[in-house]
Amino acid sequence: MTRLDSAIARLKAQRVCLGFAAEALKGREGCVLELGLGNGRTYDHIRSLMPEREIYVFDRRIAAHPDTIPPEEYSFVGEMTETLPRAAETLRYAAVLVHGDIGGGGIEASRRNAAEIGPLIVPLVQPDGLVMVDQELHCEGLVEMPLPEGVPLRRYFIYRRAD
Repeated sequence: MTRLDSAIARLKAQRVCLGFAAEALKGREGCVLELGLGNGRTYDHIRSLMPEREIYVFDRRIAAHPDTIPPEEYSFVGEMTETLPRAAETLRYAAVLVHGDIGGGGIEASRRNAAEIGPLIVPLVQPDGLVMVDQELHCEGLVEMPLPEGVPLRRYFIYRRAD
């Protein structure tokens, strides 16, 4: 599979999973956390799927398209190993959904990043809230869920926060 084919497959899986989450979380209160704003495409898609929700973004620096830059009060800028614990001070158990595109820099770097960030996500997610990421997480408190139809195994991961 070429890198282009892989990117397309990841984006398709991401879209299906976000649609699944929007439907599954209807009627539930809580904010959304977007880990890795990047150019803002996923943030923009989440805004369209869940316009009633507050969406907080986390990234090293804000460099998104101007139409997809969230208000400053919804932005946590810096290394996630520092910003996620800081966010937990005010958003503890507030998120109904955490979405993260946290891979990059090769397989081993992506695994290390997931291992560092995973445990920091758990205190932000409300019980039965969802965590959707492009990397496998091995965290106490998260239970892996089946993927929606059409999403290839290991392409995306969905977890539910257990009590």
